[in-house]
Amino acid sequence: MSSSNCRFYENKYPEVDEVVMVNVQEIAEMGAYVKLLEYDNIEGMVLLSELSRRRIRSIQKLIRVGKNEVAVVLRVDKEKGYIDLSKRRVSAEDIVKCDERYNKSKAVHSILRHCAEKFNISLETLYETIGWPLSRKFGHAYDAFKISITDPTIFDDIQAPNPEVLNELKLYISRRLTPQAINIRADVEVSCFSYEGIDAIKEALKAAEAVSTPQMQVKAKLVAAPLYFISVQALDKNQGIKLLETAIEKVTEIIESKGGVCKVNMAPKAVTATEDAELERLLERKEAEDRESSDEEDDE
Repeated sequence: MSSSNCRFYENKYPEVDEVVMVNVQEIAEMGAYVKLLEYDNIEGMVLLSELSRRRIRSIQKLIRVGKNEVAVVLRVDKEKGYIDLSKRRVSAEDIVKCDERYNKSKAVHSILRHCAEKFNISLETLYETIGWPLSRKFGHAYDAFKISITDPTIFDDIQAPNPEVLNELKLYISRRLTPQAINIRADVEVSCFSYEGIDAIKEALKAAEAVSTPQMQVKAKLVAAPLYFISVQALDKNQGIKLLETAIEKVTEIIESKGGVCKVNMAPKAVTATEDAELERLLERKEAEDRESSDEEDDE
């Protein structure tokens, strides 16, 4: 094992029923050979019968070489090193959870690898002394790293190889994980044709902006009547979305009381978050496969 390689988790092999991120290496008669990205690229196989819930007409439509896929572990033979996986038993919820965990684990891996390379220490040593103990205590080392930005005492019990490593780790975590503001936006159509329609719309949009907090300023802007967008910058995506949902409720309440309407064209969402785009692609691919499977069933 190279000093800069290591599995992400303490267990050498995944457990049965665990959902894992794999990369497709080769498609063969029996199925697809994959490598388990979170377990130091050990080899596994997605059997042909486990690729889809429906009869397979084209393997290439279901799985492609070079693509990352979410799979569930069916069997693990630790002596022979065989791992059998299934793609058809993966739910949309599994994809969301696995994608989130994999992105967290990649961030931790990148931070620890930076320190390992800078101080010429094996990456596995840093996982054993820092990464895995924090995962045991906090559920995931990434969550511990995030907390450490405002509470460095979480490293008090950590026995790092030397103090310099720990200092560099804290500095690099702060640089990499200090949260950036996320842009969250909703698109709405607000119209009111009563005598005081224009004033009613202004009042409704002011009410949206009035839900602002000291940390999150809500803004309502005209795109082209009757289309407006309501936006906010937030460090926490869920909090930002919740605030915009409250703002839309206020708009709806006021405009309807004046005889008008508020129609939501795009519900509040992060508009520049790359992880959202990746996740959406994974889910869309899953939905497309399910649609294809249904179409095949209809044909039959």
